[in-house]
Amino acid sequence: MSQLSFLEKLLDGAEVEWIAFGELAKVQRGASPRPIAQYITNDDDGVPWIKIGDTSTGSKYVNNTAQKVTTEGAKKSRILNKGDFILSNSMSFGRPYVLNIKGAIHDGWASISDFKEKLNSGYLYHYLASHKVQNYWLSKINSGSVSNLNADLIKGLLIPIPCPDNPEKSLAIQTEISRILDNFTELTTELTTELNARKKQYNYYREQLFSFGESDVEWKTLGDVTTKWYSGGTPRAGNPEFYNDGDIPWLRTQEVKFNDILKTEVKITESAIKNTSAKWIPENCVIIAISGATAGRSAINKIPLTTNQHCGCLEIDSKKALYRYVFHWVSFNYKNMKSLGQGARGDLNSTIIKNFKLPIPYASAPEKSLMEQARIVDILDKFNTLTTSISEGLPREIELRQKQYEYYRDLLLSFPNKEQETV
Repeated sequence: MSQLSFLEKLLDGAEVEWIAFGELAKVQRGASPRPIAQYITNDDDGVPWIKIGDTSTGSKYVNNTAQKVTTEGAKKSRILNKGDFILSNSMSFGRPYVLNIKGAIHDGWASISDFKEKLNSGYLYHYLASHKVQNYWLSKINSGSVSNLNADLIKGLLIPIPCPDNPEKSLAIQTEISRILDNFTELTTELTTELNARKKQYNYYREQLFSFGESDVEWKTLGDVTTKWYSGGTPRAGNPEFYNDGDIPWLRTQEVKFNDILKTEVKITESAIKNTSAKWIPENCVIIAISGATAGRSAINKIPLTTNQHCGCLEIDSKKALYRYVFHWVSFNYKNMKSLGQGARGDLNSTIIKNFKLPIPYASAPEKSLMEQARIVDILDKFNTLTTSISEGLPREIELRQKQYEYYRDLLLSFPNKEQETV
């Protein structure tokens, strides 16, 4: 689809005028009654109280709220109707949401209402969500001239309006653009719904496969099936000898996400290996994050690498257990593992991890045991690929569909007109 020919066909010779948002809609800042605790209520006739935390990643709608305020509290706030928009003016700057409920909004929001005579709701959402507008907000915040998206800044945003002198035709063009873009987002929504269903199915089968009941199973410790424990180290930051032109993969705990590690974000040098506690770890170890917020998360390194000191690595005895079997068990028991953390940060250590129990089916018959482990691993690997892989499976498909939507969104909203600050 050619950008020029498609937009020309849509416009049918009509011009596009860039109009300040404040001339197209009512833009106001939210308001919070003070003290807010005085107005929170559980009464059925309470008014939904829309806070920043009531939005969810990946959704454009606000469907419900965690709290309500009294009618008096709502009057001291800003009340919006279903179909109105809100923009975050302090966190996730400028991200738009559409209200699926009537409610009162927190002062962390800006409100957009009274726009439907000139703006199609879908068209407005896609435009506000576009990279161009999001980058425009960021440029304003990063310039230091403003600290949040105040109402005056939002009112000054320029929006392309086709056929401004013919509202009926203008809305028809906007509606057609919205329809095309909605088709892309609906496909992404369907895939996301499918992914969530597959994740539930995955969790169900994983639980069933690890519920051995009265069958022939023996409980061992991770230490029983481990030939060697590896810990890592962090070469001193800022020392160019340890990092510049390095080609040795160095893993940090934020990259441990119940995944296969094929590469690392940071590389170190041979000098770092020789002069620090960082050391090589062979491929196919079960890596467990042992520190703080990431403690208990696991991964498998599909390449030899090094790690920081917040990773513990188990080299599994292949005669007793399959490393992927151990990985799936540890991932399944993430919360149980994490709950064993000690100290203010909830850190794990080698003793805790090595003493963690796992079931070994048919432990007295090693060959049969490994065959049963392989059967379990085969099933769980298929689900794992389908639900988590960014190179295969549904996550990859969702990513591709999102990129396709963003491409056509930028194409359909790039109207031929004079240069504007936001485009």
